[in-house]
Amino acid sequence: MSDPDRGPSDPHGDPTDRNRLDEEESPYLRQHADNPVNWQPWDEAALDAAAEREVPIFLSVGYSACHWCHVMEDESFEDEAVARVLNENFVPIKVDREERPDLDSIYQTICQAVTRRGGWPLSAWLTPEGKPFYVGTYFPKEPKRGQPGFLDLLENIAESWGDETDRAEMHNRADQWTAAIEGELESVPEPGDPPGEDLLESAADAAVRSADRDHGGFGTGQKFPQAGRIHLLLRAADAVGGPQERAKEGETEANEEGENGEQEAGERADASERADEYREVATEALSAMADGGLFDQLGGGFHRYTVDREWVVPHFEKMLYDNAEIPRAMLAGYQVTGEERYAEVARRTFAFVERELTHPEGGFYSTLDAQSDGEEGKFYVWTPEEVGEAVADDTAADLFCDRFGVTESGNFEGKTVLTASESVPDLADEYGMDQTAVRERLEDARQRVFEAREERVRPRRDEKVLAGWNGLLVSALAEGALVLDDGDRWADLAGGALEFVREKLWDADEGRLLRRFKDGDTAIEGYLEDYAFLARGALNCYEATGDVEHLTFALDLARAVESEFWDAEAGTVYFTPERGEDLVARPQEPHDQSTPSSLGVAVDTLLALSEFVPHDRFTDIAERVLETRGQAIRSNPLQHASLALAADRYARGSLEVTVVAESLPDSWREELAGRYLPTRLLSVRPPGDLSARLDEVGLDEVPPVWADRDRRDDSPTAYVCRGFACSPPETDLAAALDWAAEQG
Repeated sequence: MSDPDRGPSDPHGDPTDRNRLDEEESPYLRQHADNPVNWQPWDEAALDAAAEREVPIFLSVGYSACHWCHVMEDESFEDEAVARVLNENFVPIKVDREERPDLDSIYQTICQAVTRRGGWPLSAWLTPEGKPFYVGTYFPKEPKRGQPGFLDLLENIAESWGDETDRAEMHNRADQWTAAIEGELESVPEPGDPPGEDLLESAADAAVRSADRDHGGFGTGQKFPQAGRIHLLLRAADAVGGPQERAKEGETEANEEGENGEQEAGERADASERADEYREVATEALSAMADGGLFDQLGGGFHRYTVDREWVVPHFEKMLYDNAEIPRAMLAGYQVTGEERYAEVARRTFAFVERELTHPEGGFYSTLDAQSDGEEGKFYVWTPEEVGEAVADDTAADLFCDRFGVTESGNFEGKTVLTASESVPDLADEYGMDQTAVRERLEDARQRVFEAREERVRPRRDEKVLAGWNGLLVSALAEGALVLDDGDRWADLAGGALEFVREKLWDADEGRLLRRFKDGDTAIEGYLEDYAFLARGALNCYEATGDVEHLTFALDLARAVESEFWDAEAGTVYFTPERGEDLVARPQEPHDQSTPSSLGVAVDTLLALSEFVPHDRFTDIAERVLETRGQAIRSNPLQHASLALAADRYARGSLEVTVVAESLPDSWREELAGRYLPTRLLSVRPPGDLSARLDEVGLDEVPPVWADRDRRDDSPTAYVCRGFACSPPETDLAAALDWAAEQG
């Protein structure tokens, strides 16, 4: 690695003589470029300097929208006294967790093990070899509420490092903690049986037990989206109970068949009751997110989480991944329930991303900050007076305030976070107006308030384009392309993002994906989440558009997962590539966190793509992972939501919907939009000879999902298969899907 440019204040070539973050592209790192702390990026020069100086590394991990990261910067990192101690006694390194999730995973693991908590900013003191010996999160500058003061802590650690006996103890602890990290992140359980079809029900039961039936969502404290649990619940409801009419069918059969029929009817009724409960818990969570302060009622899009149980006051940052995963759950809820508001929330979220998080050339930016004009949430909150000034119509302003709960006292520091507080029918009764008039007045008022908000100081935007997070959003948009009536708009947005990533971050010759694009600069070897999320997104985009270029990209990424991340001897798919940096541990990611488990998404995507390749390698990888993780998934399916969903696809098989046509007919698209098909694998196979198409996809043989399937009577023809059973070729897609539903 080449040395950075050094000025006259650096006569000995020591990179730690100055703050080097002005050379970085990460907006988070650049935020700290003016600190008096001589921050270093995580690179060879900084690590070598720690070894040469024989001083510890102080590692600070955060991200641009992190509130407490800003607080710690204001209190400590901008303080000259703190900077002096850090610069003299440590090599201070700043890391953007969004750029380097591998480093975050390693040191977050030991922080959670030692302190029983984690989060950001993550503060870790390391030996020059990168082994941790002291960890924590936010530290106030001065001692506060039982927490040590950061300056005192620095001085104590520096003093102990200077003592030979204490330093030996620090190294001993570092060795022990590193061994613990390796054991936690690198160990692979002994293989057993992969979970079976009963997993969904046990996972849904666990989700019900964790549900807040009073306020929606899960748990009784701060509320996080938990989209994976919603997918588990909706899928379990479909598998266990299916259409609610099944219970009625059972009653009819009982009347006709006597005692045995009564028993079967009772079992069906019980299954239907459990399915209803699963759907209720899922839709309670969806409704709470749609109606509460988590959703930006004015401009669309979701904040990170709410600080209260009632879903009112959010932590105001907006992350790209939440605005991908929550709309996917909303679209599933819409298909299950027919509730139009879920579709509208997804649509408005996509519009927010299109408006505020889209690069001019097509990719998606990462985050919007929680703060604007120096205050948390200032951009988003309102008083009745501010609404009145924006709307300039007393009745419309009153309607808006009643609809969205805007009061004089407010619900957040004297102002109001907008929530859907009163329904349109109730407002119509209260104001003596018909509902259509209320909706029109509200929409006009909402537009005026939105325009007034546009004049405010905006939250800072982190303009990194991350491959994996773009993949999550592409998947959501592709689903929107199939489900929503303005689907072409979202298909174009998804396709533009894929094209951007292919052009800027993908090296087709080497089969190599970079993680980050920023202002023309690309950097960082892609992680499993980048390959897996993007492969799933490309596959979903192919399903939505029939464009074989997207399928080709998905297969290329899957092959790279096999070559760079799969370890056949260990029987796992690692988070970091084989050619990646040598760190103190090579992590895996089996658990869902703020984003889905990359291991779970990789397994699910490999299983889906296995239908397009004439070999079993993708299936074998997925099967081995599910064998080694099977017991952990069964024991705690909610912690392994993505792996549990992948295990369900493995156990039940994909629902293969092969359409033989030049493109998906519009009427068939509408048919698919109205059906909840959670393991659907939609493939458009062009009629006739496939030689040219195989060359495009890079295959020597016709893939199984296309083999022996052609048009019937020169009309678009559907083949619907699950496992080893297929419908007859049908020119009516609804008939083929009905056949599959009847098979269970």
